[in-house]
Amino acid sequence: MNIRPLHDRVIVRRTKEETTSPGGIVIPDNATEKPSQGEIVAVGSGKITDSGDVRSLTINVGDKILFGKYTGTEIKVDGEELLVMREDDIVAVIKD
Repeated sequence: MNIRPLHDRVIVRRTKEETTSPGGIVIPDNATEKPSQGEIVAVGSGKITDSGDVRSLTINVGDKILFGKYTGTEIKVDGEELLVMREDDIVAVIKD
């Protein structure tokens, strides 16, 4: 994939949602919600401040993140569905 987001935007690949409940019940695809977790695929150069300086992003490619349910814009690149969102839309970084 050869794509780079602009400014303070990031590209996120959603993680796969579990298809079974903790009790072992299989959940069909049409009943599952879209996951609100993902992995950063690409990051922009940074946010442009009011003074014209560029503030670099605090996240990196490969970070696992949490984001809001209705956050971002869905795009399709090379047959893969990805999300484009601003750094401000990211709620948390998941530490392993």
